[in-house]
Amino acid sequence: MEFLRGPMVLGIDVGTSSVKAVLLDARDRSLLHTHTIDTRAAVPSECGAQGREQDVGKIIKALNECVMALPRECLQQVARIGVCGQMHGVVLWKAKKGCHWINTGDLRVFEPWEVSRLVTWEDGRCSKEFLAALPPTSSHLSLASGFGCVTLLWYLKNRVGIFREYDAAGTIQDYVVAMLCDLKIPVMSDQNAASWGYYNTRCKSWDVGTLQGQGFPIDLLPDVEEGGNMAGDTSYDWCGIPQGARVGVALGDFQCLVFSAVRQTSDAVLNISTSAQLTFCMPEEWEPRHILDPADPVTYFPYMGHRYLAVAASLNGGNVLASFVEMLVQWTAELGVEISDSTIYSKVINAALSEEETQLTICPTLFGERHNPTGVASASNITPGGFSLGHVTRALCHGIIENLHTMMPSHKLEKAGATRIVGSGSALARNEVLRQEVERAFTLPVVYEKDVNSAVGVGIIMCLSRR
Repeated sequence: MEFLRGPMVLGIDVGTSSVKAVLLDARDRSLLHTHTIDTRAAVPSECGAQGREQDVGKIIKALNECVMALPRECLQQVARIGVCGQMHGVVLWKAKKGCHWINTGDLRVFEPWEVSRLVTWEDGRCSKEFLAALPPTSSHLSLASGFGCVTLLWYLKNRVGIFREYDAAGTIQDYVVAMLCDLKIPVMSDQNAASWGYYNTRCKSWDVGTLQGQGFPIDLLPDVEEGGNMAGDTSYDWCGIPQGARVGVALGDFQCLVFSAVRQTSDAVLNISTSAQLTFCMPEEWEPRHILDPADPVTYFPYMGHRYLAVAASLNGGNVLASFVEMLVQWTAELGVEISDSTIYSKVINAALSEEETQLTICPTLFGERHNPTGVASASNITPGGFSLGHVTRALCHGIIENLHTMMPSHKLEKAGATRIVGSGSALARNEVLRQEVERAFTLPVVYEKDVNSAVGVGIIMCLSRR
């Protein structure tokens, strides 16, 4: 058994809109410190409204600042670092050149050097026709826009020159691990590889032959390791963490969130943040045997210990509410009144709390769904007295939960042996109306555990890892 050389473990979640860092006591896995910083990294995409891209420099700046905000005396005792982050997306870089290490005050941090933009999981540049023309995959997971290999195939058709600029690719969390450990050949967990498409989790291999037949640059694909393995050691002191700290292979943020939430094997987990997911763990002996129907709303993600999660992964969660608030901010500005989005959010939730029932029906699939990419949002049953701000907000929250319940209904959870639902996520935490709708829609009891998030989950996994 490998013993920790220090009592602290750092867990990092490089999320879609923020970076979170936590410090855990390695001896009892208790949470000691936490800090979160918004990345504000979104940039206009070459693909217009369909594209979703982020500035990697802004993400890494937020990461450095987030870690440096933790107590210095604790960072000096960090023995292991766990990193997770937003799945599916892709960033390219020059692994042979690494990154640029600089001093900020008396601490060392790194800056990106010759790195592409991050194309995130939300990216919609790949049309239904483009996806239909792609070669079949041996993976059990259907292909979708925003998946790493799919985006790279889009580049191959539309921006082939980009492959002459870089020699490595991965998720944003893979990039962080590669820079910390100075990896010339990046590594990726099976969790992130599966989220990219064209990775067979049963054979534990990329669909190399299929991709080569398309002219795909195979050398860009990372080596794949099992989740929980180590990627290497920190090659420099970083933010006060001593050189030589062990760094785990980057994991998927969703799997890490589930790991932090589950207290018993019969727990289902509901997470509503930017997007929304509902999941339960499949039996130990279960594995996917065939490619799933793309129209099936439930997919199966590799988890820890050779197990899989059955997941209803909706693209519509807190982002729908954020779009609603953004619309109201724009409307009030056009009427000559300036109101902050936080003020409007608070007022619409309070208005909805005064309306316990509504006949208004809102289908909230503003961003489509992977199993139904052409879906759109709509409203119906509009009546003169039922279209107030409270009615609309209540119907919108109900629609978000009903959409998830349609994807994975209560009877499916009960048949799988689930005995309760653990609720988590920033949108669920701050929105009482959403919590009310969850508790109405599902027949299982709903609980809200403390310290449930991806950064804590990846930190606990590093505490438990013996590899």
